[in-house]
Amino acid sequence: MSAVPIDVTPAPSGAMALETYELTKRFGSFTALDHVTMKVAPGTVHALLGENGAGKSTLVKCVAGYHRPEEGAVITDAREHDIASPVVARSLGIGMVYQHFTLAPGMTVAENLLLAGGKTPALIDWKAKRAELERFLSSTPFRLDLDARPAELAAGEKQKLELLKQLYLRPRLLILDEPTSVLTPQEADEVLGHVREFARSGLCTVLLITHKFREVMAYADDVTVLRRGKAVHHCAVRATDPGLLAQAMVGDAAAGRPEPADGPDRPARGAAAAPLSALPPTTAPSLQVEHLNVMGDRGTLAVRDLSLAVGVGEVLGIAGVSGNGQRELVEALVGQRLRAGGQVRVMGQPYAARREENHRLKVRSLPEEPLRNACVGELSVAENMALRDFDRPPLCVAGSLRFGQWRSRAREWIAAYGIKAQGEDAPIRSLSGGNVQRAVLARELNGEINVLIAANPVFGLDFAAVKEIHSRILGVRERGGAVLLVSEDLDELLELADRIVVMSEGRIVFETPAASAQRQVIGAHMGGGHAQGPTSLPVSPAHGATLEATEEFV
Repeated sequence: MSAVPIDVTPAPSGAMALETYELTKRFGSFTALDHVTMKVAPGTVHALLGENGAGKSTLVKCVAGYHRPEEGAVITDAREHDIASPVVARSLGIGMVYQHFTLAPGMTVAENLLLAGGKTPALIDWKAKRAELERFLSSTPFRLDLDARPAELAAGEKQKLELLKQLYLRPRLLILDEPTSVLTPQEADEVLGHVREFARSGLCTVLLITHKFREVMAYADDVTVLRRGKAVHHCAVRATDPGLLAQAMVGDAAAGRPEPADGPDRPARGAAAAPLSALPPTTAPSLQVEHLNVMGDRGTLAVRDLSLAVGVGEVLGIAGVSGNGQRELVEALVGQRLRAGGQVRVMGQPYAARREENHRLKVRSLPEEPLRNACVGELSVAENMALRDFDRPPLCVAGSLRFGQWRSRAREWIAAYGIKAQGEDAPIRSLSGGNVQRAVLARELNGEINVLIAANPVFGLDFAAVKEIHSRILGVRERGGAVLLVSEDLDELLELADRIVVMSEGRIVFETPAASAQRQVIGAHMGGGHAQGPTSLPVSPAHGATLEATEEFV
């Protein structure tokens, strides 16, 4: 009896070649992917572009084993595979950083890294493992505290941990689903530069979902555009430009190139918008923060003696590397975190972020992660839209809640804001991220606004949604409202803000007029350089006037 031959062929190594053939995925009667064929060359960075709902995440989840397609095939290294689960994908060398966090919240950074491997021993030699993890972190573009837990991390730090989990496993194909949405441009450049070099070294192939044309043009080799579940455009990046890609995404020959930041509809920086001309001159800020201290989750000060002011009809942008107190600052300003010291005034009056004060002083907020921070997921769209004024006319008359009015107004706002939902009675958690943000916008931008506090308001949204939300934020400015815009996207701040300040280690360390801002100078302060900058920023005497940069940076 002859022996059965044993396959001793070593597992493939190095960058993976990926192909999808006629891949089709349906959810009930909805076709999310419609016969998508795509080729990704080994050792390249391949970008996936498309509006929200175009099928990008569904496509990569089929490759990563999260979804099983009804038709078509996933082919790696010229062999078709039935990728039935993420475990199978992992065994093939496929790793994915999902758009939504997949961290174990009660475990430390070190434990999350080890857990990602799926082969954790019963007994762990922590001294050896920590040394190994420290060596690994020293080779990456950023570091995290190995003893920190995800609950203590800002959104950008959580995103870094998600990426570190995959880099630690050294995948042959690395799928990144919006990996830089909560990273600063410097961090994004570091991360994407790192994975690009990883790909060019022949160790890995990268499939990158992004909404940022700059990232595609700077870091990708090839690009595929999806529209309504179909692959409509493939090309080398060197053969295209943002205008052509935008046209492919929206399917409109008149789409053209994206408008410049200072377009005809955007009032010039440093000058009041037309509606402000009737306002009396004033030097009083709409929002004033004085010597604010806020405790972080780990029992130390996250915001330290911070002062700032935002004038009438002004957008003040706050830049900074994630985890430098921005989240705690916003939570303290909107009433989600206690203040350890200092004062906040709105329109010259003390402000403690109570509901009655929000109504009286006309304060609104667009928080980060709106489904978690600004909504009740199980309630309907109409009910969430009524959270601010459900007990006030016309939604409540003589103590009686008028649910018909709730639904009627919600239908109007759904139409006005282009919200895609299965009616006003659908649970808001059933909406996509962009549509949740639009629903929150409709509620928060209703009526007069003195102060708008916005934190990463376009996180994870496509370029069309970004443009719309930016336009509405600028509309608040044009009507005389003060906008405090906290963003980890420096491009966003440079486009929208009149002034930009930088937070580092809980303090404001630098300020510059946005019109004359120098990216490299801002980046140096965001990274901790020149950390002895100003900590108190008085509002300018007139709208649009700004503090001049110090001679050191001119």
